[in-house]
Amino acid sequence: MSYVLVENGTLIDGNGGDPVANGAVLIKDNIIEQVGTKDSIQIPAGANVETIDAKGGTILPGLIDAHVHITFELGSLEERASTPFSLKFYQTIEYMRKTLDAGITTIRDAGGADLGLKQAVNNGLVVGPRMQLSINALTITGGHGDSWMLSGMDLTRQGYPGMPNGLCDGKEEVRKKTREMLRAGADLIKVHSTGGVMSPTDHPEYTQFALEELEVMVEEARFHRNKKVMAHAQGTEGIQNAIKAGIHSIEHGIYLDDETIEMMKEHGTYLVPTLLAPVGVLELAEERSLPKYAVKKAEEVVNDHMESFRRAHKAGVKIAMGTDAGVFTHGINLRELGLMCEGGMTPMESIVATTKVAAECMGWEDQVGTLEAGKFADVVILNGDPLDDIHVIENQDNIVTVLKDGKIVKDLR
Repeated sequence: MSYVLVENGTLIDGNGGDPVANGAVLIKDNIIEQVGTKDSIQIPAGANVETIDAKGGTILPGLIDAHVHITFELGSLEERASTPFSLKFYQTIEYMRKTLDAGITTIRDAGGADLGLKQAVNNGLVVGPRMQLSINALTITGGHGDSWMLSGMDLTRQGYPGMPNGLCDGKEEVRKKTREMLRAGADLIKVHSTGGVMSPTDHPEYTQFALEELEVMVEEARFHRNKKVMAHAQGTEGIQNAIKAGIHSIEHGIYLDDETIEMMKEHGTYLVPTLLAPVGVLELAEERSLPKYAVKKAEEVVNDHMESFRRAHKAGVKIAMGTDAGVFTHGINLRELGLMCEGGMTPMESIVATTKVAAECMGWEDQVGTLEAGKFADVVILNGDPLDDIHVIENQDNIVTVLKDGKIVKDLR
């Protein structure tokens, strides 16, 4: 029998309890078998054990980003119009590598990744995080996700085999598009229930889709083995419509008032805040020649976004870490934890949001998110103490070792 023992580190298991000094994790194949102090680990007699020395660092569960766009990074309109279609698949290999190097072993893709990419990772053809797919977001004509420009040029993804076009209007079109996404391999449905920062003809506060249309999406997803719906929802009315319809998670949640926050608590709705998204847009605006309309809207929302997060956290809304990576450069995802701490979380709460709660939001709490026996052997070794300074986790050089499914996918030892 062959085992891997990760030892000699302070163990943070993702559940939010006190760190364990001299912690260790024993892995058999791709499953965690034992977790505790080094002295409590019982290795079977005669077992062949590979030891990974954490060298006094921090041992963490594989981290989770519950909102990424793994197949793209925003660029200028000229770049989008001139880039060959197939190039994005090769670029995605690099984006997945950067994601793993940041210690993120699980992602929920919020639009753009298709089933072939997931299968390529699962079959070992390329290295990447395990993922849930939404395939493509449902959006109304003229809404967030419709990239028709005022010039008449249309940069909307028109779809290809495995990636249905997401534009739909009215209950019956919505029903059919939801079914098309599920047919294409969606693990969950993504909808734009409001406008957004990056769309050319709307605003984050614009409400999109009627309540009955959102209810159709939830109904169809539920019929398909009880799958969930995630909603890009930034304006108050659109957020409330999504909650009323039974949508599982609110992505972004820029304009949350007290009534909306109470609704989220009552319905058990998750918030995936993506605080880094507007910050990233502003930071990359000049370098990437981002559209002026997007930069203007990012400037408008960034402070309101943080204030809404602050109130939601204080009120006890369930918060899962998500970043909107792809709107900014992949690999810097864990800056989100520092922003969440600026918004009132403790470092431990931000880690739990990036592990246990994110796994619960994805419905994978029995597989990933915490260091516990029986779960997939996703383990991260961090050089530093994130409870003393959460910002140490942002630097990829501090992410010393990453294991996914018991296999080392990054090692700087």
